[in-house]
Amino acid sequence: MDFCPKCGAVLIQKRKNFGCARCDYSTKDKVKLKTSEKIDEKTKVVVIKKELNTFPIVVEKCKKCDNDKAYFWTIQTRAGDEAETKFFKCTKCNHTWREYR
Repeated sequence: MDFCPKCGAVLIQKRKNFGCARCDYSTKDKVKLKTSEKIDEKTKVVVIKKELNTFPIVVEKCKKCDNDKAYFWTIQTRAGDEAETKFFKCTKCNHTWREYR
């Protein structure tokens, strides 16, 4: 890779010859442009599964099996100025539903 002797920028190919992108320097000599990139190994992504028995249990009636206990958690699914979405999962049949407020 060759550099401009005036300003130090990398010489690029123009229409007929090579020149500097910053200043008016140009040359008719051939410029060797060689690039390389070293790619490291991809790091493994660790997936952490949430155990349901760590969530709080609340009194909420399941629409499928009429059980009155469910796991409970909230997630911000809409804009930041709106309320969070509550999710419930039945402790008996694992039916999951949500509640908007």
